[in-house]
Amino acid sequence: MTSPMRAVWRILALIVLAGLSLQLYFVARVALMAVLAPESTTFQRSEMRRIVVDAGTLMWSQTWRDADQISDHLKRAVIASEDANFVDHAGIEFEALQNAWKKNNRAEERVERARQAALARHERAVARALKRGRTPPPPPAAAQAVPKVVGGSTITQQLAKNLFLSKERNFLRKGQEVLITFMLEGLLSKERILTVYLNNVEWGEGVFGAEAAAQHYFHVGADRLAPIQAARLAVMLPAPKRFEQQPRSGYVMGRAGTIAARMRDAELP
Repeated sequence: MTSPMRAVWRILALIVLAGLSLQLYFVARVALMAVLAPESTTFQRSEMRRIVVDAGTLMWSQTWRDADQISDHLKRAVIASEDANFVDHAGIEFEALQNAWKKNNRAEERVERARQAALARHERAVARALKRGRTPPPPPAAAQAVPKVVGGSTITQQLAKNLFLSKERNFLRKGQEVLITFMLEGLLSKERILTVYLNNVEWGEGVFGAEAAAQHYFHVGADRLAPIQAARLAVMLPAPKRFEQQPRSGYVMGRAGTIAARMRDAELP
């Protein structure tokens, strides 16, 4: 075997070894979560840095609570809102992912058509303005529109992403998310997965975990949340910073009522 080929194989072997080492690291971290609470997640550390840069100080609220210190109402509300089949699936619901992928593709196509139409109108307006010696108008907002992304992730996938991964959206990161999801499902009980999730999920600017959210919005402990309060917190999960501005908006209250009605059918692990 020639020297260049040996070098190529060595590089490939090192890449494989590095990949395996990374997976073993994730396995060890997940296994420890069966008995130890994670000190922080990758997402939380990213948010800490952003908050310090934006505000000049760290505004942070988070207190760990064991499973029996978190209201069953909140557990049922989050399951009903985020992952109705949580106790039954093995971490991933491929049908939900496929449906989300189709919806996102259609949304991207609609936004792209609107963007192209807006740009065409803007070009005509610029041409008219220049012809008349006027200042050309600025580009329309539709030209910078971003499609709304629909998620199909389970609670376990959301936890996997927040624990270890960046916000990037690519196939490599998604593949790693799938692997960590299966590690979580294989090494932790469903109850433990839900407990870790509820203690680390974001509920507002610098507000992380069920206890911090219960205190921030309702001035009670996480174990004392009433059904409608739990439902309102569950509504906020897809966009906590946006809903934090209007926690009693018509949408939040209406959606909370729907989730409250579904909570009786939500199965706890």
